[in-house]
Amino acid sequence: MKLLAVCGMGIGTSVLLKMNAEKVLRTLDIEATVDATDLATAQARRDAQIILTTPDLVDKLQGLPAEIIAIEHFFDLEEITQKLERSLG
Repeated sequence: MKLLAVCGMGIGTSVLLKMNAEKVLRTLDIEATVDATDLATAQARRDAQIILTTPDLVDKLQGLPAEIIAIEHFFDLEEITQKLERSLG
């Protein structure tokens, strides 16, 4: 499984989100690859099943063949866990 963690520039929020998503996926015992990327690169990619991003970027990612999940609090592992479980469940 492939996930993208997306923010505007691909160097701040997306890296934090990537690291926390990887922690959650390990806890859930789900094998997946998580890439941190910027918005423009994400819009051109078609290889992810799930995109994790900020609520303000959701509309800009519509139309991609991936489920888009808005994460409000990047440090909140419980929020990430709940949203990934709902998606994968």
